Amino acid sequence: MRFATIVAIDVMEIYMGTPVRIDDQLYEQAKAHAFAERRSIAGQVEFWAMVGKAALDNPDLPIEFVRDLLIARAEGPTLATAFVPQGRA
Repeated sequence: MRFATIVAIDVMEIYMGTPVRIDDQLYEQAKAHAFAERRSIAGQVEFWAMVGKAALDNPDLPIEFVRDLLIARAEGPTLATAFVPQGRA
């Protein structure tokens, strides 16, 4: 078992981290994904937890949709592409 410190980050505030015990295998998986996705290990575990919670709260939505929605929300409006209805000039 390892300890990982999870820090919740919001746009306006940074919350106190809380040490949690996680399995070594989960830690190593989080480490690999965190590196690939340019997050901290704690940030990766937090992201997985947010996706899991959102998926449980919305069981009728595909998990990929939930994940992509959370990523899009985190990116903010500056990277958004304007919607243009087809068939209109």
